[in-house]
Amino acid sequence: RNPTKGFLLGTRQTLLETNDGGKTWAPRSIDAARDEGFNYRFNSISFAGKEGWIVGKPAILLHTSDGGANWERIPLSSKLPGKGVVLDSLAPGQAEMITDQGAIYVTDNTAYTWTAAVQETVDATLNRTVSSGISGASYYEGSFSNLARSSSGDYVAVSSRGNFYMTWSPGQTYWMPHNRPAPRRLQNMGFTPAGEVWVTTRGGDVLVSEDAGLASEKFKDVTINSRGFGILDVGFRDDKVAFACGGSGSLYRSEDGGKNWKRDRSTDDVAGNLYAIKFFNPQLGFVLGNDGILLRYTGVSA
Repeated sequence: RNPTKGFLLGTRQTLLETNDGGKTWAPRSIDAARDEGFNYRFNSISFAGKEGWIVGKPAILLHTSDGGANWERIPLSSKLPGKGVVLDSLAPGQAEMITDQGAIYVTDNTAYTWTAAVQETVDATLNRTVSSGISGASYYEGSFSNLARSSSGDYVAVSSRGNFYMTWSPGQTYWMPHNRPAPRRLQNMGFTPAGEVWVTTRGGDVLVSEDAGLASEKFKDVTINSRGFGILDVGFRDDKVAFACGGSGSLYRSEDGGKNWKRDRSTDDVAGNLYAIKFFNPQLGFVLGNDGILLRYTGVSA
């Protein structure tokens, strides 16, 4: 991968490109996404070599084979459950797409055909398991609010209301629901570099599973003084250094793999909420916020 070249997605068909590691960005126009009467929100972009994909809402799938210089639109069936929220380019011609309703599809022929990886909808799973003690499952509104994929292909997903979470591993035929591990509603979930699952809540808590993988349902609280602001995302620079972001420009730093956190005051003057953190290598990371806020990691932190 080229560490100097990258793309940034947004609403209204927004696609920005950088060729200098994120120091400057230029808007790109995709003719294939110019559909009269529609404003598309691009949700996910992924590359494997020069082949890349973009998935968005309303349902749209774009493909490039020349590193993003040109994009073509690939039709999606109107019967597709939900809207595509995450797409991972696995290898040339191979991709995996997941919708906000939990449908998972894989292709190995550049989207000429798709194969379903789960055999029933999330709604059907919950209707079948709601009597098994999953608190809040009866309030499921049909979509995920956040989901994350591990390097091994496992998924964790937070229900839209934050009442519970669900997991899926390759080979399983349906999603597995789980009670939330904290009294407060869940905000986001993801994976540490060691494969443990981290959880944030809408009240500013951070929890980490005691063991790697999805089998463990035991989580432990970590020390973070969030002042009541919700923690919206966690991103790992490496095995030890991690950052967490949240409301009102809140940024926190951990030096021990996420066990303890201290406030990072380098964003105290940022007037906005910080939504997402992404590191591409230990020296290249970004924090995305509302109203066009984009922060680039410089290696210096207060």
